[in-house]
Amino acid sequence: MSGDQLEVGVGPWPDPWPADAHYDPELLAHGDRRNVVDRYRYWRLEAIIADLDVRRHDFHVAIENWQHDLNIGSIVRTANAFLAREVHIVGRRRWNRRGAMVTDRYQHVRYHPGAEALADWAHREGLVIIGIDNLPGSVPIETVHLPRRCVLLFGQEGPGLTPAARTASALVCSIAQYGSTRSINAGVAGGIAMHTWIRQHATPPGLDA
Repeated sequence: MSGDQLEVGVGPWPDPWPADAHYDPELLAHGDRRNVVDRYRYWRLEAIIADLDVRRHDFHVAIENWQHDLNIGSIVRTANAFLAREVHIVGRRRWNRRGAMVTDRYQHVRYHPGAEALADWAHREGLVIIGIDNLPGSVPIETVHLPRRCVLLFGQEGPGLTPAARTASALVCSIAQYGSTRSINAGVAGGIAMHTWIRQHATPPGLDA
């Protein structure tokens, strides 16, 4: 490794090792090079998921999957960063995981054959579906107080929400744009919408004490 390159993660844990069950002996012995926050260094995958499950937020994220869209992985990664309750893939089960940067290992992912199935599930769970798309008649998300228990639903890059997804949505919100382009990247839109929920319902880390 050249001198101007930083090694990712941490090396082996020096003796003596911690005895807590959430530590992974392989990681303690060989180092932890995963893209995880310091809190989870050397932890087993199952232990990380269990700890996240205690703290997950009350919003879900759903994205339609009808064509080869690299944004799905990006949305999964962002959902992990903002600690969404679950990610829902609507349509095809197969999706390109490259953009997720292995964060799908830590995120619960549920599949639905179509928007109608997602709507039925959300109704049973008492969740409000909020579509995100710059459509005629949509309401600026900057002016909306999002429900605490909701599903943020995104369409594919380009075509946006399908008619079935629009019907399933109790409300469709747009994201304000000021330039010449008609739309923004679906992954970027996902980050903006999720952070809008975070600003309204979550406390920044370090301030919750």
